This record gives sequence, structure tokens and C-alpha cells, in this order.
Amino acid sequence: MNVLHFFTVLFLVSNITLAASGLSWLDEVLNILGRKMVPYLLETLIPMLNGFFDTDYLSFDSKLSLRATVLKTVSSFMTDSSPNKPLVFSFHGTTGTGKSHVTKIIARNVYKKGEQSKHIHLFISDLHFPDKQNLDTYTAQLKHWIHGNVSNFPSSMFIFDEMDKMHPQLIGTIKSYLDYNSYVDGVSFRNANFIFLSNAGGNVISEVALDFLREGRHREDIWMNSKELETRISGGFSHSSLINKHLIDDYVPFLPLELKHVRQCVMAEMVHLNMTQDSDLADEVARDMPYFPEEERIFALKGCKSVRQKLPLYK
Repeated sequence: MNVLHFFTVLFLVSNITLAASGLSWLDEVLNILGRKMVPYLLETLIPMLNGFFDTDYLSFDSKLSLRATVLKTVSSFMTDSSPNKPLVFSFHGTTGTGKSHVTKIIARNVYKKGEQSKHIHLFISDLHFPDKQNLDTYTAQLKHWIHGNVSNFPSSMFIFDEMDKMHPQLIGTIKSYLDYNSYVDGVSFRNANFIFLSNAGGNVISEVALDFLREGRHREDIWMNSKELETRISGGFSHSSLINKHLIDDYVPFLPLELKHVRQCVMAEMVHLNMTQDSDLADEVARDMPYFPEEERIFALKGCKSVRQKLPLYK
């Protein structure tokens, strides 16, 4: 059993909001026993979790990641005392499918303070780099920030949201820290973590998932080691220089959510809001959410993103 299988399950749990409360004990156990114990703990924990959540929901997304060799990559990186390059992931999918949330869950299981750790650094393209006229300033600031933080803490994590909107000049700046045996100005970046979040390829992922369902095939058949899917997803990148140099370790697609998944989100939010769980109400709320394609209403347009805001209106 590998570490990202654990992350995948936690993602699915977190995507229905229970991870922050129901699994907080697990993070404490890992802090006490040490992260290298994760692979051994999983052999016991995964069957327990499989019995607690919707197995269909677990199966298609966990297999999707499992097939990508992501599990082996993360497990190896976490236990490797001398990796030859930083760990670099690229998460893809439409709004509300969990890209940011799974990043938080990873952070919670790598750093004691989780996403609140001072070693995690989040950059959002439109927020941190809004003005193209200031590119040179942004470039200098980004170099200083990445170099300085890794110099102080080699296992720093850098998250770049809206990567598809990132200017090529800034992408080039990031690239210099991602290469094999990368030393920049006397600092090694081999233990750092980089996670790119992107909507690029989201439409392709939705199209592939839709085609599979229309053909009567199962979602779990959409394997990440499908070279065609990976090529189609990566083809939506503006950061082609990262692709050409093979600096991204794994592309992870996030499938659009269906009605049953949104219903799970609603049920979990009821717990979060101290409401009595009501399956009929959950079904009503879930069905009132927007779906696409318009006539078939198969996938949630916003995923679970607005469930928390919508649910109180039904009290």
C-alpha cells in the first residue's frame, strides 16, 4: 500500500468535508509514530475507510490516481533521504472537483501544522501576479522567495494556483528550481515540493468522462497511465517548457462530480452545520445544483464548491 492511496482516500473524505473533523485523530497518530510508518498503517486503515464511505466514489478516483504511478512516486519521495529532484505534481480539473482540497490534505499529512505551516507557500496567478507590466519585479520577488525559503527549510512546499494563467516568464523562473540535481546559487532544491493547480485540461477530462458514461463504461476505467489522456491534458498547458524537459512527475486529473457525489457533500455539510442528516433534503439540495450537459445533467457544474453556501437556505 502506498502513501498517495492514503492521500486519495483523504481527498475523497475531505471533498465531503469530514476530513477536517472526523479524521483529525489520524494526523495526530502520524505525528507521533512518524511519517515513514504511513505505508504500514494503511494496510489496516484503508479497509476501515472503505467500509465508511460510498465505495463507488472511492473506487473510480482512487484507481485513477493509482494507475498514474503517483502512489509510488510520493511514497518513494517521502522516504528517500537523497532525492535527485523536487517532487512536482500538476493537478487538473474543472471548478469544485477538489484540486485545492487535496493539496490541503497532503499538507496536513506532511507538516505538523498542516496548511497553516509556515513552510507552505501559496501563489495565485491573478492575485500575486496581476500586472504584466510588473513582470520583472514579480520575477525577482519569486526568485527571492523560493530561494530564501528552501535555503532555510529544504522541504518547503510551493503551491501555484491558476497555473494555466501564469505568464511564461514566471514559469521559466519556477523551472530553474525543478530540474534534476538542481543547485541554484549554492542551494539544493531536491527536497522541495511543487504543486501546480490548473483548470487546463478540465474540459478534456470532462469530455473523456462523459464519453465513457455514454458508452456504458465505468469511470474507474479512465486510467491515468492512459498516454492519450495525459497527452490531451498536458496539451492544454501554457507551461510547455516544463513538459518538454519532463520536470512534472505526475499529472493528476480530477473527474467532474455526479449527483451522488454532490449528495454526499450535502450530507457531510449537514454534520458540519450541526443539522440532523436528512437524505431527502440532501437529495433536494443536490438536484437543485447546476449540472452539465444541460439536457442530460450528468456532472455538477461547480462540483461541491457552493454546497456550504446553499444548504442554510433550505433550513
